[in-house]
Amino acid sequence: MTKKRPSFKPYRQHQLSLLPIDLDELIPSSHMVRVIDQAIEKMNITPLLLRYEGGGAPAYNPMMMLKVIVYAFAEKIYSSRRIAKATRENVNFMWLTGNIPIDFMTINRFRSERLLGIMEDIFMEVINLLIEEKYVKYENYFLDGTKIEANANKYSYVWKKETNRHMKNLREKVVSHLKAIDAIEAAENTEYGSEDLPETGAGREINSAAIEEFAKKVNDRLLENPGNKPLKAAKKAIEKDYLPRMKKYERQLEILGERNSYSKTDPDATFMRMKENGVVKPGYNIQIGTENQFITWYSIHQNPGDTTTMKRSLEQLKKRMGGRLPKNIIADAGYGSEENYEYMENENITGYVKYNTFHKESSKKWKNDPLRVQNFQYEAGTDTYICTMGRIFEYLRETQEKSDNGYTSTIRVYECKDCSGCVHRSRCVKTEKESSNRRIHINPRLNELKARARELLTSEIGLEMRSKRSVEVESVFGDIKGNYGVRRFLLRSEPKVRVEWGLYSIGHNMRKKARI
Repeated sequence: MTKKRPSFKPYRQHQLSLLPIDLDELIPSSHMVRVIDQAIEKMNITPLLLRYEGGGAPAYNPMMMLKVIVYAFAEKIYSSRRIAKATRENVNFMWLTGNIPIDFMTINRFRSERLLGIMEDIFMEVINLLIEEKYVKYENYFLDGTKIEANANKYSYVWKKETNRHMKNLREKVVSHLKAIDAIEAAENTEYGSEDLPETGAGREINSAAIEEFAKKVNDRLLENPGNKPLKAAKKAIEKDYLPRMKKYERQLEILGERNSYSKTDPDATFMRMKENGVVKPGYNIQIGTENQFITWYSIHQNPGDTTTMKRSLEQLKKRMGGRLPKNIIADAGYGSEENYEYMENENITGYVKYNTFHKESSKKWKNDPLRVQNFQYEAGTDTYICTMGRIFEYLRETQEKSDNGYTSTIRVYECKDCSGCVHRSRCVKTEKESSNRRIHINPRLNELKARARELLTSEIGLEMRSKRSVEVESVFGDIKGNYGVRRFLLRSEPKVRVEWGLYSIGHNMRKKARI
């Protein structure tokens, strides 16, 4: 039997075409690049256009640049050099640019300069488009946060506690040195009498301004007495050691502000414990809200805790949406504080937000624990609490507590009349003094808000919202961090990080829109 010869389709690599290839025909009608192209065409990019000044050489079309960088981030291409390479070699990018190659410096400048300060405006245009096209209703807001490592050296840390300690030691050293000079310079006693020199720190803070003032006086004295060795030593110590160090510590405290740490290579980044491995690294706290797995808002924070970020993030969203907030907010126990509950109530928001003991309160161990204040009986008529052993706690005083945001909580303190002879006294009363009795701290407003939260969380709709939360916001973080590898920022400083995360968020929304 004769073997058949194989046949192949024609292959004419270098054959000339009569007409140039139409890139539009090479891209499927439902491809994500078309979704992004159509979406950005509908957007109002006036804030972006205003970033361009007249005169000079013509700039690349900002709408085209925005399409390119959004599509790149949606396709997991984050490097400006790789994006530039794609505009020369990738059919989809070539179609977006009209077959115009873009150099990486132009892409980098567009991302880190042109979009700086207006990224949120562009992001809100995307959200308004999603609302208009019925992808989201702006009704439910599933809130959560995550930590993303900063583009900073993990060993370049500055801690507030250490800075304060070094500054305190330096002040003591300066005062000690000045007092020694004061003792040697007995001639000054004629002018100042029995009092210390003002420079020694009596009645004033030792800071860089005070040290500079003292340096001037030392120089003046040296002009009068050039051979004075203690003054020469003081001048050298001030110029080479005291003043530079004090200025350094003051600069560090100014950068720290309310934070406990920062990174020298990105001073906006704070050292935080990363969720994936528990290692402390410089990073940013990213807060997002989602609906139908679309990101409807994001905010960047320097403090690692979620509790204080909720109000700030929602206030930013409220401003962007013309004073309007979503009807429902769903979040985990990290956001369950008096301040946040109060804020939602004032804004007429239904908050399906847990508090830290929400699940524990349902356990038998919690309900049967005789030491739990929640198991005590309150007598409203006498304003007293009765513990599980029948001991009476009487009202003692009222105190105020302030949150990091400045919110004030009122705490009522009650003390047991007599804990002696109680079988639980050793566990109840922390001090060893026989005369001491247990005190309890009650926040009536928080307890009231918790009761309201529990009622909402255990309702039929509350159970539904709670079941959706992990599917909603956790899957979005999983997609961005896991599938698209966003574990560390490329840009440095908070303003640029806002731009970068905005592009990740828009990229995610475009991918989701294209799938639908």
